[in-house]
Amino acid sequence: MQNIQNGKKYKRLTPEEILVKIEKMKKGRLKIYIGAAPGVGKTFQMLRDAYDLKEKGIDVVIGLIETHGRKATAAEIKDLEMIPQKNMNYKGRELQELDVGAIIKRNPDLVIVDELAHTNVPGSKNKKRYQDIQEILDAGIHVWTAMNIQHLESVRDIIKQVTGVKVNERVPDVVLSEADEVEIIDVTPETLRERIKDGKIYSKEKVQQALNHFFRRGNLVALRELALREIADDIDERLEKERSDDGIEEPSGVHEKILVCIKYRPNAEKLIRRGWRMARRLNAELFILHLLTKPADKMSLQEQKTLHEWEQLAKQFQAEFLLKHSPVRKVANEIVEICRQYKITQIIMGMSARTRWEEIFKGSIIHVIMRKLPYVDVYIVSDR
Repeated sequence: MQNIQNGKKYKRLTPEEILVKIEKMKKGRLKIYIGAAPGVGKTFQMLRDAYDLKEKGIDVVIGLIETHGRKATAAEIKDLEMIPQKNMNYKGRELQELDVGAIIKRNPDLVIVDELAHTNVPGSKNKKRYQDIQEILDAGIHVWTAMNIQHLESVRDIIKQVTGVKVNERVPDVVLSEADEVEIIDVTPETLRERIKDGKIYSKEKVQQALNHFFRRGNLVALRELALREIADDIDERLEKERSDDGIEEPSGVHEKILVCIKYRPNAEKLIRRGWRMARRLNAELFILHLLTKPADKMSLQEQKTLHEWEQLAKQFQAEFLLKHSPVRKVANEIVEICRQYKITQIIMGMSARTRWEEIFKGSIIHVIMRKLPYVDVYIVSDR
């Protein structure tokens, strides 16, 4: 059931959906501070923000913090309460890990748990720290944590290619996407390299090695761009989800998505290229759609060859090629559903092959799309 307010449609929640929302409110909230590389100031900013909350009367404690010997970071701990870590014996060595049980027993409003990607000592209840954090969240305690972009699972191969470093400690992307808040801590490559030269990140004997390897300017530029893009994508997904939860069907338009509709006509490749040029200018996602109006086994060899060429062209332009089946009479409705599914903001189509009389009796595909998707721009490209 939907409500209409100010001309927009809003979905009315069922009792079951309301209960789910209430249950989620009982769970602790997760905030992740993320940076392009070590030394950008994630832990420093996290501690500073935590102390500001303490000054406002919020019960804040530190479950685990890694200063890496940086004096400026250590100074930000101030008088924040620190919960003792748990001692663990591994191969004759005494090691320390986050004490999840002690944190839950202490039951603060908020706990700081640094180094999200950390792998726990063998024999721990959980293999990874993000699993420890999940237990704390389930207990209704809010958690702030920090990580670098290279620890995200999906960018593992990119990091290896860019920096030559194989990252072993990784965090599933779902942890980032399910966080309630993500804050990027950003500094320029030049600023970070100056910090290293000044001995603020590593000891003096490690400075030159760091500058010549992982912290080369080219590496830092690539890592910074990667971090900014990941967070931009994450924000876009959150915005679309929030609008969807509120029953708002139309895309936000903040992130452009272009759909090119092609048929077996001479202008198909022209449409694809036009779509790519528009996508490049707008930094938009590009989708190429072809609707099969007859069974695949009825396609001629030439049609199969053309289809393959379209797929290769889409791949070349880093576009997603969509191949769907649809009866001729439902083509317009199929395009509408695909636009809603992929949150399309712009459509590119060729001129209709229907005669004027056919459009009168069968209806215009373009008019159906424009009527059902008033928030989507439709571009008609001439056959000439």
